[in-house]
Amino acid sequence: MTHFEFTIPVLVIGGGACGAVAALAARTAGADVLLIEQDARPAGTTAMSQGLMCAAGTAQQAALGIEDSADILYADIIAKTQGQTDPVIARAIADHSGPTLDWLTRDIGYPFELDTGFRAAYGHSRQRMHGWPAHGGHDMVQLLHQKLADHGVDVLFGARLVDIISTRAGHIDGVVVERPDGVRETIGCGALVLASGGFAANHAMVSQHMPEAATAKHNGHEGNRGDGIWLGAGLGAAVADMGSYQGYAMLADPHGITVPPGVLVEGGFLVNNRGERFVNEIADIAGMVHPVMMQPGGTAWVVFDAAIEARTAYTLEVRQLQDTGAIRVAANMAALAAITGGDPLTLAATLAAADAAAASRAPDTEGRDWGDDHPPRWPLHLVKVCGGIYHTQGGLQIDGNARVLFGDGSGFANLFAGGGAARGVSGPSYWGYLPAMGLGSAITLGRIAGAAAAAAAAAGTP
Repeated sequence: MTHFEFTIPVLVIGGGACGAVAALAARTAGADVLLIEQDARPAGTTAMSQGLMCAAGTAQQAALGIEDSADILYADIIAKTQGQTDPVIARAIADHSGPTLDWLTRDIGYPFELDTGFRAAYGHSRQRMHGWPAHGGHDMVQLLHQKLADHGVDVLFGARLVDIISTRAGHIDGVVVERPDGVRETIGCGALVLASGGFAANHAMVSQHMPEAATAKHNGHEGNRGDGIWLGAGLGAAVADMGSYQGYAMLADPHGITVPPGVLVEGGFLVNNRGERFVNEIADIAGMVHPVMMQPGGTAWVVFDAAIEARTAYTLEVRQLQDTGAIRVAANMAALAAITGGDPLTLAATLAAADAAAASRAPDTEGRDWGDDHPPRWPLHLVKVCGGIYHTQGGLQIDGNARVLFGDGSGFANLFAGGGAARGVSGPSYWGYLPAMGLGSAITLGRIAGAAAAAAAAAGTP
């Protein structure tokens, strides 16, 4: 029989947004909670994100007269994934995203606001991006951990999950964690929440499950090795959608700063080093990564103008691009060719074709419908970008209560998962990803998992 150094009702693995929200949900449900984070300070994939969460039917949307609902979000998820996602998980996220965001804002004190500068695009039929104005994912993690302290949640830093202890089928007894010096500790629990991240930093797993992304630059936390996924699978848990991930085509090279999608939605476009456009920039936010990786040198240029930059300058990322000098300016065709290395005649033809398509209100050669927008005007602003993989979306199969399931559909009594450790709602590959669904599902499933874990621990406590 395993000797545990101590036992806690609810144990949460992972200190990112999902884990922090799970811990808060369990604590506010009345459970004593311990959160374990492998790093010396809170960060993870959340800290590298834009800090945006998509949620439907929120108080912020209603206040601005935006009609949205769980049913509309669910329909958007099903449409974007071509019906190839788990409808139970999709329904849970659609139903609970709005209430979760309102709970975080009203009861926890997280300052979510609707990002009205982010148009409904890339599969979202409504404006539903919520964030903390002028702040990103790093600030999100820091504030959530402050809220953990305010609610009396203990956090153990510098401890990596290395084993899950189960002496009865379908029941978790505790975990083994390892300190940086190699010392191991055993901790018992009434219920366990795995919010330990995905596997984008595990090159072997990426190569196995998503070989087309194996050469993409990883723009995520290096601790995302899939520990929770393979440990859960080792206990018999089912996994699904392991080929699903968020790719992104606009990672500033070499600065490593994300160029926000609004730069394209507001009228920017992409050209390769020859000066050619090669993709419909407003069709698929995640799918563009592969066309960019296929261009000469694996890089491209985002082309926009001062007006587009001004409209997107409220974002933290654009200000970072400005501060680091990543944005280049070309006053004429010769300067543009010198910056991009493209042929001036090719560049001139590319610009003329985009202008003609926008003026005619007909789709251009890449299939882009410009609508009321127009291509960038001189002087042109440019950022060199490459494709990256940000986070994975496949993982442990869960039900609508975030309970981890076996392959036969039965569930563990007290094991729950969310965030990168759980199956998301992006379908089997990259093309089903909706903007901000990474944090949207992580935070929503975090609350669901935390509340369910608290109930399981209470029911199983002697």
